[in-house]
Amino acid sequence: MNDVISWVIVVVILLSSGLILISKDWRYQLGALALQYLAAFWLVTRHQPFVIGSVKLVTGWMVVTVLGMTRLGLDENAQTTSTPENRGFPTALVLVIAFLAFGVAPRIEAAMPGLGLPVITGGLLLIGAGLMQLGLTSNILRVVISLLTLLIGFEIIYAAIENSILVTGLLASVNLGLGLLGAYLLLAGRTSLAIDPEEETE
Repeated sequence: MNDVISWVIVVVILLSSGLILISKDWRYQLGALALQYLAAFWLVTRHQPFVIGSVKLVTGWMVVTVLGMTRLGLDENAQTTSTPENRGFPTALVLVIAFLAFGVAPRIEAAMPGLGLPVITGGLLLIGAGLMQLGLTSNILRVVISLLTLLIGFEIIYAAIENSILVTGLLASVNLGLGLLGAYLLLAGRTSLAIDPEEETE
């Protein structure tokens, strides 16, 4: 039963990653990021105690809340998106990532038995999606979401290999740091756009 749920979670990861790549609405992007943290919670608890998974989930949702409240306070035109108009290309990228993840996961499982195919596949999907997103955008919010997606994938695979409370706390602080840095950059970008050029020269 747990394996079935884990594979459903992998599908959720695939869909949420595709939504972040394709969608232009920041609300959908942050909602998909929240789903990724929920998926990470399940996959992490396959190898780690429930408390460790809960720390990752609560930390992730705190990051999503900070980014969402910050973005909500900005004008709709304050941040532009650089996602290609043609959604076929991001969709094709998602399919490529899926093929690679599902193809490489059995090889990793054979080399490192015990990790579990759903855990490896989910982690690889998130790492690949994060890298692809970074290559497609220069938008501040999208870049932060991409880095967080990449970090979530790393955390899932690392949690299956190593059980360390210290590293868990360190990764949680990195997530929070990225969220706060993203919020600061969003606010700094709005401030720079609001500066009057004449006032800047005086």
